[in-house]
Amino acid sequence: MRFFTGDELGNLKILRPKTPGPANKSELLSARAGNAEKGGVQVLSACTKSDSSSTLLAAGYSNGTVELLTAAEDDTIACSQKWTENRLKAGQRYVGIHCTEKNIFSCTSNGVLRSTAIEQNPSDITTSFTASLPTRLCDWRLSENQDAFAYGGDEVELSVWDIGRAFHNRVEDLQSSAAAAKKRKRNDTLFPGEIWRAKNIPNDNLGLRQPVRITALCYLSSSSLSNHHLIAGTQLGFVRQYDTRAARKPVSDWKIASTGGVEALEQGFNHHEAFVSDSGSNLFALDLRIGRVSYSYKGLAGAVTSIAPSPTLMVSVAKDRYCRVHSTFPAPDQPGQQQEHKGEVLEKIFTKSTSTVVVWDRSSTKQATSHQKSGEDGDDTDDDVWDDMENVDDEEEVQNSKKRRHDQ
Repeated sequence: MRFFTGDELGNLKILRPKTPGPANKSELLSARAGNAEKGGVQVLSACTKSDSSSTLLAAGYSNGTVELLTAAEDDTIACSQKWTENRLKAGQRYVGIHCTEKNIFSCTSNGVLRSTAIEQNPSDITTSFTASLPTRLCDWRLSENQDAFAYGGDEVELSVWDIGRAFHNRVEDLQSSAAAAKKRKRNDTLFPGEIWRAKNIPNDNLGLRQPVRITALCYLSSSSLSNHHLIAGTQLGFVRQYDTRAARKPVSDWKIASTGGVEALEQGFNHHEAFVSDSGSNLFALDLRIGRVSYSYKGLAGAVTSIAPSPTLMVSVAKDRYCRVHSTFPAPDQPGQQQEHKGEVLEKIFTKSTSTVVVWDRSSTKQATSHQKSGEDGDDTDDDVWDDMENVDDEEEVQNSKKRRHDQ
């Protein structure tokens, strides 16, 4: 299991967590040095190739550069593709990136969405497509099945788009739709390619409009939920859950952050689990059934900027220049029950420079699948042993019993 981190100096590092113990210390190894020209790492995405043990890594830097990297099993990292987003201006940044085995999707705060094909031959010309989204974005996510994406930002409501239609629409269509919506003084008209848009919560007790300040979001992915459920964090410290099939307004709205707004938001691998950090030094495990904090992690001295859950543990990076390894525990079976086991900080590693993002390479998913298959084969072997044993008929068993009594 590997975790990749990027920092404000553009360095890429690799963490391989070890079994907790006095003699077991995890190391954060420097894999690729940054430079002043590229700037800091703003977004990072990892994808394990199905036909090899190497990992594809996409990194977006503050100067607009995006690199496609290949991380081998021996933790060496090599760059295979590189390009620059020319429409990224001063004060703007990357808000999302997603790496697949065939494409890299990147999105900037000024609404530039780009899909870049991963070339098999380094001499090939890089093929890319662009689309225009609203500006002032703060976060962007691709759905699990890669059919749709969602974004939100400063006075930009949570929105879901069809990814195929988004790249086929022209910039003029987007601008004309925006002008028409502004002319009618309403915000209900969907952009070409947009399939759903959230609606703002009701006015407060004084009748004043609530500001839209989405700082983080993620899909709630599972076989049953598909792309219809999302959660979003706001600058006012709320976590809102949406069901795109039910309504445009959030189905739940919980005040979670203790200090400031929501900094990072990720779904966990246990049922009904999400992890939330705020602008202070708080990191929570959230029960999505009732919006209750199951437990919080102690000993943090800076705001957590990025979270990377995995099936066995979780890694986070914070502004206090520490990379932490956390234990996780599932929520109670019944909502509202007391949490018996609470997550803890198992280990913390000083990073020297401020880390900005951390991702898990998802390699243990393949290993778990292979172990499961081998376990299934083992069960078949046990069945073969039972099948090879001879069956004793009832009549033969009765005869043997009479013979033993006669001998006695």
